[in-house]
Amino acid sequence: MTSHDPSGPPSAPAPAPDAALAALVRDAGRDVLATLARHVGDLALAEDAVQDAVVRALETWPRDGVPPNPVAWLRLVAKRRAIDLLRSETSRGAREERAVHDDPDLRPGWADEIEPSVLHDDLLRLIFTCCHPSLAPASRVALSLRTLCGLSEAEIATALLSTEDAVARRLVRARQKIRQARIPYRVPADHELPERWDAVLVTVYLLFNEGYAASGGEALLRPELAEQAVRLARLLHRLEPGDTGAAGLLALLLLQHSRRDARLDADGVPVLLPEQDRSRWDTAAITEGVTLLGDALHRSGDRPHRFVVQAAIAACHALAPHWEATDWAAIVSWYDVLLAVDPSPVAALNRAVAIGERDGAEAGLAAIDAVPDLEEYAYRHAARAVLLRRLGREEEAARADATAAALPLNEATRGLLDPA
Repeated sequence: MTSHDPSGPPSAPAPAPDAALAALVRDAGRDVLATLARHVGDLALAEDAVQDAVVRALETWPRDGVPPNPVAWLRLVAKRRAIDLLRSETSRGAREERAVHDDPDLRPGWADEIEPSVLHDDLLRLIFTCCHPSLAPASRVALSLRTLCGLSEAEIATALLSTEDAVARRLVRARQKIRQARIPYRVPADHELPERWDAVLVTVYLLFNEGYAASGGEALLRPELAEQAVRLARLLHRLEPGDTGAAGLLALLLLQHSRRDARLDADGVPVLLPEQDRSRWDTAAITEGVTLLGDALHRSGDRPHRFVVQAAIAACHALAPHWEATDWAAIVSWYDVLLAVDPSPVAALNRAVAIGERDGAEAGLAAIDAVPDLEEYAYRHAARAVLLRRLGREEEAARADATAAALPLNEATRGLLDPA
């Protein structure tokens, strides 16, 4: 795609968009997609319309400047494009009638009426749509991550410990199912919540994970995704205040997000947990998270939800006044509970790392090497490298770091490795 500058050669290629501008367009486009999908009732059509609007923004905003309300600009352009796409169909049908009849988005001054809460509610609707029970469980989460985060198939594969081809197939099947079954874009009735609830919680959790530690790109953090996930977790907790999974999820996200200001130094270089300045941690978020956790544990019985257990592990870190005071015995015990209620290779790896802190590098390394199915997981090799260096096995540590560096990682984390 090229743009024409009257002052230059008419066929000159458009310059690459500034990274900050591209991020702004991407994030605004995600909000627009959530609202547009509700208007037109067709996720694929809404994605096409928003993509066209995003391309137009990247062509015109560098030249004309960013509009005062980027979301409103993209929403109007995408809505008009969606109407064009609907009109191009052989039969207009009910969708076009709904899209063009008494359209508030096309009234003068409509953009001034947009409230942030509207966008958040639409995002929640979109999550519930993507997590419809007629879709396969893995497809629900993959579609939500693609739609909400704009993650690539490769990034989703990393999050789900899957392959890029498998994710692509899941996305195609999920979109076809939504279109063929005419799945509505709405928050389900109370009796419909249980069959979608866990997939919604997992989606918000993985959305936060991508914001907390990006799976690709230059930066460690995608703070707008982390903030969005916290907001969605609050909405879910408000929707079902008695649900321990929702309470545990919100507690976990608050406790993890409380460290955001200490996780990068002044130059944007990641600061690992042992070196973080804990005075910069958000004590209000920690207090809220610990309070939510206490209530969730009180109501959990003998089998707590996995997010409650993960929040308990996060609380062990959040409440330690310094790294040396971390209660690693408690953390290992909580990982034992987590593996009992929700076994996974990543949980086993994290437990092995905690064993290395509690019992020493030899024990930790043996525990890591006993975890199966993570040969393509960069953090397994990076964790091995740390323990191998503690044991003075520098050549093996360098090989482990080199293996980690060759796997999917964001560049900020890759810069911490020492494969030399």
